[in-house]
Amino acid sequence: MAALGRSTVPRAGRHAAVAFAVCLLLPAIAVAQTQMELNRQAGEELQRTDRRLNEVYSKLWSRLSTESRARLQAAEEAWIRFRDQECAFVSSSTIGGSIHPMMIAQCKARLTALRVKDIEVQLDCAEGDLACVHN
Repeated sequence: MAALGRSTVPRAGRHAAVAFAVCLLLPAIAVAQTQMELNRQAGEELQRTDRRLNEVYSKLWSRLSTESRARLQAAEEAWIRFRDQECAFVSSSTIGGSIHPMMIAQCKARLTALRVKDIEVQLDCAEGDLACVHN
């Protein structure tokens, strides 16, 4: 049994293990960022997700009757209010901190991605599916 604090791995093996660990950590070290950069990246991700939402929303909008469009618009406005209030709630512990913008943006991007999926379901409905709007 090795003495406390002494490794039983041969010195060359220890060096290889350290080199391997450093290689694993290098990408994380190389991308170390400031909170400002993290906030910016989260904001950019939200913008990408929001653009995707606008794309699928427009595609669905173009397939709907005037009456269904009014319902979709009301639903979307209510959903945006929900998303914004939900993200304000779940990130309330970070208010005043430099991480707060990132928390809000990540929450909104996550919920927006879910909304995109919901709208895509409407776009990909089979004829006769009563859970889908066809007019």
